[in-house]
Amino acid sequence: MAISAGRGDDEPMMDMNTTPLIDVMLVLLIMFIITIPIQTHAVKVDLPINDPNQVKPPIDPQKNKIVIQPDGVILWNGAATDEATLQQYLVATKALNPEPELHFQPDPAARYEKVDKVLVIIKRSEVTKLGFIGNEQFRNDF
Repeated sequence: MAISAGRGDDEPMMDMNTTPLIDVMLVLLIMFIITIPIQTHAVKVDLPINDPNQVKPPIDPQKNKIVIQPDGVILWNGAATDEATLQQYLVATKALNPEPELHFQPDPAARYEKVDKVLVIIKRSEVTKLGFIGNEQFRNDF
């Protein structure tokens, strides 16, 4: 005795079984998602490692500060500057002995592209005393 789906017993079932088609599509979708490479964009900055055995250099009173405002303006110690001039400032401070500290403080509303460009300029100038200021403003309290 056969089970019928509300039709007469003598009529063949004319509907296509879509379950295998859906299964194959899901497997293909999962394989496609797995094979897509993860897109990462990062600027590698070598931050100093705190070594307790290392003698710390004397604290230099001269500290330079780079601020990126929400509208993309770069401030060097409070004065607006462009990327080429910033590069010259960084090269000049690298030549000083001892090298002054560089404080980097981007505004939370500043565009990532601008912050990324400034970080690349800092990395290329080979500044060794770099500190990120104001990171607590980026913390999310949930």
